[in-house]
Amino acid sequence: MNAISARKWRSDRRGSSPRTLALRLQEGFSAPEWPDCDRPAFVRQWSDLARAVMSPNPFNEPWFALPGLRAFDPEGDVRIASLVKDGRLVGLLPVTASTRYHGRPLPHLAGWSHANSFCGEPLILPGFEQEFWRGLLAWADRESGFATFFHLNGIPADSPTLAALQAVCKDQGRAPAIVHREDRAVLNHGLSPEEHLAAAASKKRRKDWSRRLRRLGEEGDLRFSRHDDAEGLETWIEEFLALERTGWKGAENSALACDPRTEALFRDSLTGAAQAGRLQRLAYHLDGKPVVMLASFVAPPHAFSFKTAYDEELARFSPGVLLQLENLAMLEREDIALTDSCAAPDHPMIDHIWRDRREIVKVSIPIGGRIGRWVGTALTSFEARRLENRS
Repeated sequence: MNAISARKWRSDRRGSSPRTLALRLQEGFSAPEWPDCDRPAFVRQWSDLARAVMSPNPFNEPWFALPGLRAFDPEGDVRIASLVKDGRLVGLLPVTASTRYHGRPLPHLAGWSHANSFCGEPLILPGFEQEFWRGLLAWADRESGFATFFHLNGIPADSPTLAALQAVCKDQGRAPAIVHREDRAVLNHGLSPEEHLAAAASKKRRKDWSRRLRRLGEEGDLRFSRHDDAEGLETWIEEFLALERTGWKGAENSALACDPRTEALFRDSLTGAAQAGRLQRLAYHLDGKPVVMLASFVAPPHAFSFKTAYDEELARFSPGVLLQLENLAMLEREDIALTDSCAAPDHPMIDHIWRDRREIVKVSIPIGGRIGRWVGTALTSFEARRLENRS
């Protein structure tokens, strides 16, 4: 957020007594700065909401969102758009303001995220979707300033919250535009792991993977582990960070441990996820040393593969593939209908194993007064047409 917008947003809070701020959180729509929401009473309701939504998003749950906010927004500029009904939190989305849009000088409001957050969907209790969007868009109109559109990033195209947003925009005469689409590899519940693998890969390829696993086992004492609790978590985190840093990400200074902010995010989010019962960890160890590791967030009915790392000196054994074969056990869980790879489109490894796809979109909605919405509609329509022309 630029300095002018930051000062403007902070000015709303100056002079407010703790009682006034507490009242704002009790009923209706509000958008307090995130540090005011980092309190036990609010976080409890936030956690309860996350477990009650129809379309889960662990990246907007408090154990992940708050470490990210502490790391990447220490000044407290990000707001927590919240809808409270009868004293209960029923809708939530971190939001921010920016003067830059994909490198261009375009002021806009947006759902807040960072490079290690792979879903931007808000948390909304079923039945309150349209009321949340009406409150958010009315607030965005009032707070727009020079911004002419509100941008949402990383929204599943089949999400009921997106359908509700489109319905509200239709009622209000707004023209929301899908400005980016991508297909992400997912696992849909239905087939067994064996059936899925037989359909996804040829017999020759499956035999080759079995051979690589045997050969890796011949290198020493090979052990597979799966943890759904906090047992040995601190050691596991240390091993993961060190393993990732030894590879190409470390060489390019993009490994989590290369930046104290991303390292803190990883440590705190995995610890918080484990405490919330939302973490699953898979790993292969060879003679006690990690070969490949995977951390996933489990938020029934969905799961999300968060971070993986492997020993590049053992790349000839395809350790990433071998661990993903073990991860197919997600298909056996009755509480998980979909597992999101969180991988980039056309991923060279995961696309060979995960056959299903889920469309992820970016959406922009005109905001502001009559002129602002007209400009926003023109901008977002132009971007949407460019997307269609590229398709």
